[in-house]
Amino acid sequence: MPIYFYSTRNKYGEFSNFAAYGIQLDDQWWATVEHYFQAQKFIDTDYKERIRLAKTPKYAATLGRSRTMPLRTDWEQVKDEVMYQAVLRKFSTHKKLTTLLLSTGEEDIIEKTTGDYYWGCGTKGTGRNQLGVTLCQVRDVLREKVAAL
Repeated sequence: MPIYFYSTRNKYGEFSNFAAYGIQLDDQWWATVEHYFQAQKFIDTDYKERIRLAKTPKYAATLGRSRTMPLRTDWEQVKDEVMYQAVLRKFSTHKKLTTLLLSTGEEDIIEKTTGDYYWGCGTKGTGRNQLGVTLCQVRDVLREKVAAL
């Protein structure tokens, strides 16, 4: 049975990039995966810092979705890897999250969004669900690490 998530207030809300689990990446602390991911879209260091320091993940997302600053030219080529590295760091850093993710076994994990057909499943459920795919990839890596202990 697939595992659905979206809101941080609902079951499996910890899987959301908006969940308040900080990560250390690129020699900086990021309040959420959303903060990190949105900032990586840009080259301008001042703008990246503005996103890093955003008060909420929602505001970080708003800044990241703004097109007042140009996106880095390779963004479409690197965005999946950027997300993977951030999600891996999040679930590796917070042992509670490692346990939760591993508890999902082999079930599909699906971000149940309404409008996002790339990272989520979209309204019709036909989206790519790349965040869910990424979570399953991270789960496989963590499972191997735990088994090697």
